[in-house]
Amino acid sequence: MRTLIKNAKIFAEKGHFVEALLIEDGFVKKAGSNAELAGESVDTVLDMEGRTILPGLNDSHLHITMKGAAMNSCDLIPAKSIDDIIRLGREFLAKNPDMKAMPGRGWNQDYFATGEKRMINRFDLDQISTEIPIVFERTCGHVGVGNTKALEILGVDENTKVDGGEIEIGEDGKPNGIFNENAVQLIRKAIPEKDMATREKEFLMSMDYSVSQGLTSVQSCDVLGKDFKEVFKLLHDLYSEGKLKFRYRHQYNFQDIEDFKEYLKSEHITGKYDEMFFSKGALKLFKDGSLGARTAYMKKEYADAPGTFGVEALSDDQLQALVDLAVENDITVVTHAIGDAAVESVMNAYENTMIEGKNPLRHGIVHNQITSMEQLERQTRLQIPVMYQPIFLDYDNRVIEDRVGKELAKTSYAFNTLYKMGAPVSLGTDSPVEDCNPFQNIYCAVNRKGLDGHPEGGYYPEEAMTLEDAIDAYTVGSAFNEFKEDVKGKLLPGFVADLIVLDRDIFSIDPMEIKNVKVVKTMVNGKFVYER
Repeated sequence: MRTLIKNAKIFAEKGHFVEALLIEDGFVKKAGSNAELAGESVDTVLDMEGRTILPGLNDSHLHITMKGAAMNSCDLIPAKSIDDIIRLGREFLAKNPDMKAMPGRGWNQDYFATGEKRMINRFDLDQISTEIPIVFERTCGHVGVGNTKALEILGVDENTKVDGGEIEIGEDGKPNGIFNENAVQLIRKAIPEKDMATREKEFLMSMDYSVSQGLTSVQSCDVLGKDFKEVFKLLHDLYSEGKLKFRYRHQYNFQDIEDFKEYLKSEHITGKYDEMFFSKGALKLFKDGSLGARTAYMKKEYADAPGTFGVEALSDDQLQALVDLAVENDITVVTHAIGDAAVESVMNAYENTMIEGKNPLRHGIVHNQITSMEQLERQTRLQIPVMYQPIFLDYDNRVIEDRVGKELAKTSYAFNTLYKMGAPVSLGTDSPVEDCNPFQNIYCAVNRKGLDGHPEGGYYPEEAMTLEDAIDAYTVGSAFNEFKEDVKGKLLPGFVADLIVLDRDIFSIDPMEIKNVKVVKTMVNGKFVYER
């Protein structure tokens, strides 16, 4: 099947546009002007009538299954107060009176405009129900709060401990329902596990939404801990049944080295992957938490919370042991690190496995938010890929300086500096922490502003990326993490025919309008998987 796309403004690669593409068997065969491709023998001609086309976008870090689950749970994003959370919970329960447990996600205490501006606790959730377990996760996913029923089901009391996590104790000496970092996994268990049919439904729902937003590839962390065999089976079934609409690469999380060893004896050996549509991927680790929850691991105490340094989800020794075992098995490691102490620890663990400062497995850092110039220079020297989320600035620009001080804030969220220095930079959303809409993400990278247009002039505007650089990071940069930069991320001969057609010319509109760009069509492997 030979398809000709013509009369388009096609971003073939950074600095290079063409008008037409010849596509055959899922690959770009030729790229050039309308005149250059006019004589080709084809089966189908698609006249784009001047539309702008980009290579398919590749989210370098998100959670597809968690996004699907969030789409089917109590949405707490609109909450502007604790009273709002209680109201939203009661309304959700009223609409679902037969539910046996209530999950929810999206609250952020820094957005509370009325009442107390604090973390919610079990007593707040008890006002929704004391009959069924309720678990409401903060938007970052690094804090989960359970009601009293949830704690009773799990048998949690003041003596319960979780390695690499905290269960907060209230003034009464009892757990107040707030769980952070590795302890979030514990409170989640109060919600009964979903059957495979529900998991598949949620995955497909999330996938359909993702391709409608312009994602043709995802690097997704959906395997989290001990139920990994069930999740891997689901993904293999979706692939073998031809249900995957995008290219999928794992980022599987094992904080416990014994779980990782079990993976190495099973899925790592027996799993079947074509390494084009369905790829094995990287070990994903968590070193710390989030800035908003003050669980990001910092070298110095938080400026707005003296005595608080954050949380280590893995000790340095635990991290090193996992990285060493991954290297022994030729597995790439990507690690969540937000605070500067976490970033330092991760770089140390990686460099300890390198020979002559080379990073052949392309071990990477997810988030890399709070950094010094020395750390950015070291990342460049070691060629450590960094998976940034510019959309985080939508919220974080309000709290960064309060949390870490002005001096450190100047060299943090340093997308442009690190890209220009020559370190491998890619973009993603960490959905469902943020929506997987890539144009809101690109908007933040280019404008250095929140979606509300503030701050005026941009947050440290010298860190604003150019539009072409941001698209390059979202395509070629993300493909680099997968060792696929020679076949993905460009619309040139020999590259896969993954592309998106836009509703407006992203290159000529006001940069403040980038967040409003919509996808008209999404093509993966030469076939349209979404049409608006």
